[in-house]
Amino acid sequence: MAVYTIFPNRETVHGSFSKEFETILSINSGDTVKYSTLDAGWGSPSKEDRKRIKLLERRKDIDSGHALIGPIFINGAKKGMTLEIRINETIPGPYGFTSAGEYPNWQNQKLGLTECEEITLQWELDNNTMIGTTIITDRSFSVNLRPFMGIFGMPPDEPGIHSTFPPRFCGGNLDCKELTKGSTLYLPIAVDGGYFSVGDGHAAQGDGEISCQAIECPIELVELTFTLREDKKILMPQANTPSGWITFGFHEDLNEATVIALDGMLNLMGELFGLNRVEAMALGSIVVDLRITQVVNGIKGVHAVLPHGALR
Repeated sequence: MAVYTIFPNRETVHGSFSKEFETILSINSGDTVKYSTLDAGWGSPSKEDRKRIKLLERRKDIDSGHALIGPIFINGAKKGMTLEIRINETIPGPYGFTSAGEYPNWQNQKLGLTECEEITLQWELDNNTMIGTTIITDRSFSVNLRPFMGIFGMPPDEPGIHSTFPPRFCGGNLDCKELTKGSTLYLPIAVDGGYFSVGDGHAAQGDGEISCQAIECPIELVELTFTLREDKKILMPQANTPSGWITFGFHEDLNEATVIALDGMLNLMGELFGLNRVEAMALGSIVVDLRITQVVNGIKGVHAVLPHGALR
């Protein structure tokens, strides 16, 4: 199986999804790709002092969203198949940032934070100790790093340019903190070839991503192995993480997102344990956790988690 390496440059970075983009690489099922990525705001560490610089200027029509690397073409990928993405490694870059306040999103409006001046925390990230440190006024705060990519995605089978901000059935801005090293993500393929892209590195995040930002950071290395699955039929993303199985739901309404995530979990439990949906619902009420993935992308996310070993 082949291994490829991709670096961010004008040919490999874009800020939207489209099945009409030129692909930057063709791979086969079983191949591995190693990426380094810009931060979501198109920043990158300089070679001299590792401080944040803007590596690329955005193009007006296609770069309005997060900085993504891709798209790659997977030979043999057909609409209706499932793309298995094994996350072998995610190593954050040297800096990160988190903003809060002022911006008139719904949660800031409800909490009275639109009247507060925006603050931006500047983080120093140590990918050896996996600790991030920031200063607020004269106090130092530190957090444990748990890096992951916010966006794993493919375009829908519709013409034109599609935003990077909402999560979709074929992936996108999932912002799920569980998708760390050792996880496997499953995405429905919407267009022949897949046209997969990745980006939006996060060094750490809480469920919900409540301020609209995690610790946004460039990624020195994210290594992914791609496998085509004709035997696995799914309508929404699923994941098998070190801690458990996950099914996702996306909708403007949090209740509807919850139902979609639960629907996927009932089907998954049926596959894993031979249960009908009522049986899966009864047992799931004991062992399945519902978590708010994110509430900040217009389309809200809920993920249902079945911990490994919880049901024996």
